[in-house]
Amino acid sequence: MSRAVFSQLQVSAAIYKDVVEPNQTLLATVLGLSVADVLIDSLLSNAKLYTLVEIPLSLLVGGLVIWLIFRLARLFFDIYLLNAAVQADRKINSEILILGRVTTVVGGIIIVAIVFGQTHQINVVGLVASLGVGGLAVAFAAQKTLEQVISSIILYIDRPFIVDDYIGLPDGTFGQVESVGLRSTKIRTSGKGTLVVVPNNMLTQVAIENFTDAKKVMSIVYLKFYRAIASDERALIRQVILESTEGIFGIDYRSTNITFVEPDSVSEVTETRAQVTFFILGSGEVSMELRRQLLDAASRNVAQKLKEFGIAFDIEAQRINVDSPITI
Repeated sequence: MSRAVFSQLQVSAAIYKDVVEPNQTLLATVLGLSVADVLIDSLLSNAKLYTLVEIPLSLLVGGLVIWLIFRLARLFFDIYLLNAAVQADRKINSEILILGRVTTVVGGIIIVAIVFGQTHQINVVGLVASLGVGGLAVAFAAQKTLEQVISSIILYIDRPFIVDDYIGLPDGTFGQVESVGLRSTKIRTSGKGTLVVVPNNMLTQVAIENFTDAKKVMSIVYLKFYRAIASDERALIRQVILESTEGIFGIDYRSTNITFVEPDSVSEVTETRAQVTFFILGSGEVSMELRRQLLDAASRNVAQKLKEFGIAFDIEAQRINVDSPITI
């Protein structure tokens, strides 16, 4: 027996044990009553007691089918998906499970109602149309809520982030995702520790920056000036370096640090050295290498601008790159 066939048999046995076996009695009852309903409909359709027997029996079968759907939905969402999330070491939101289970059960009820109506010559379409005006009024009143619920489903399917991820939003919100609910997502902000509640429909319309699993390389560059640098020139140098890296994607210019090393008063050498520390963010080796090349371009830009201001210096050939965990 091949490994694939053996694996398929194992899956089938597991499904039987987890799904069929716990619901064996209910399945047999539904099947038996369904057969009885078909026989009554075929053999006793012209009898006087047909209506008194068949309609209650059909309602009983429909109710048992809905109960079976409810049990299977609970089994799938609360056991299967939960176990899959645990095995994959991922968190799953309980509210999404509840929404999925309720949606499945409601869908089952609608299907059973349609089948019952069709088999008993009930105009389901006309009934739905008569309720259409009221349904439209309710839908209009709950438009915002429905939009947020649909947005939560989109977030769950697209998964731009999950619980415990660190994300940043265009309005400056930055922190750790604590929960993704049906209407909103809760973010614990970094630093202040406050809880920000963001509507899900807003999250589907903005750019989300996910910092989880990001890498950071600390790149240290040394600049050598052949004279003492005054305080006003140091401020100019800082400004030039920051402006030269601010627009480069992947370089965290907010963390750029410039430290000037004072010349030794005892020594006759009056040169000043500056240690410039850049932080490069990325998620893979290719992007990191590309951003290192961008940093080289930024260094050339710094050199050109400083020379325009008449500040002579050299960039030491040796650059130090240190892998560092991202600070969030």
